[in-house]
Amino acid sequence: MRDFRDAKAMAKTLREALNAKSLALTTSESQELVARILGFRAWNVLAARIQSTEMPASSVQAYAPISAEMSVPLVPMRDMVLFPHMISRIFVAREKTRQAVEHALAGDRRVVIVAQRSATDDRPSTADALHSVGVMANVVDRQTQVDGALKVTVCGLQRTGIIRITDGEFLAAEAKAIGEQGGQSEEAAALSRAVLDAYQTYADVDFSALPSGSKARFSMPSVGDPSQLADTVAALLSVGIEQKQQLLETSDVVPRLKRLIEIMSAGRPKAVA
Repeated sequence: MRDFRDAKAMAKTLREALNAKSLALTTSESQELVARILGFRAWNVLAARIQSTEMPASSVQAYAPISAEMSVPLVPMRDMVLFPHMISRIFVAREKTRQAVEHALAGDRRVVIVAQRSATDDRPSTADALHSVGVMANVVDRQTQVDGALKVTVCGLQRTGIIRITDGEFLAAEAKAIGEQGGQSEEAAALSRAVLDAYQTYADVDFSALPSGSKARFSMPSVGDPSQLADTVAALLSVGIEQKQQLLETSDVVPRLKRLIEIMSAGRPKAVA
């Protein structure tokens, strides 16, 4: 029986079969459909999972629960906040950060990604220079660019508190997972629906006008796990680093959903001419 590692072949077979019945699907549409069939919220999430199975056996533990304090390579970010469940491409040029990524790739592929407090700080190496909460992430892929910088694909795994920073050949963090509260409550479920309604107004989209099953293809959030919904919407907001960092640091899902509604009720910030 086929499993998620056969997804590309399954998408191709599905597209060809439907085309034969005069029902045309693009490659991306068939991939998104197969991702949903296999229980993944979007093709990019499934693609990251497929790639992880092609990694050395040592990388498999990157998806294991984070249950104890551990020392992990640290990747400071000037201008972004990574959220759990978020897949993003980041560019790495600073030598210590390059070494941190390479060290992770040689081990279990885990890094802690954290926003630095000042974007102008070229050498953030102390607790005062970095926020105390980041995200444990899995390094899915990395490519070396013409200018020598690394283009790194990362997948956020779990909120993580930074206990202590070690400055050596690369930055490392003694880190501990942050548990979440309130995600399974009735209040969280009700707020999830309110957040989704607020997002439609905020982003000026009408989910009902989208073809069935197209939310993932258009990077739209959907009601499901309240915590995951909150993080998905937070990543899509046009707000500053500090506001996103506050959302990341809010481990209780109910206050996080309420804060999202407050932010979106204020509307998108007006562009500066």
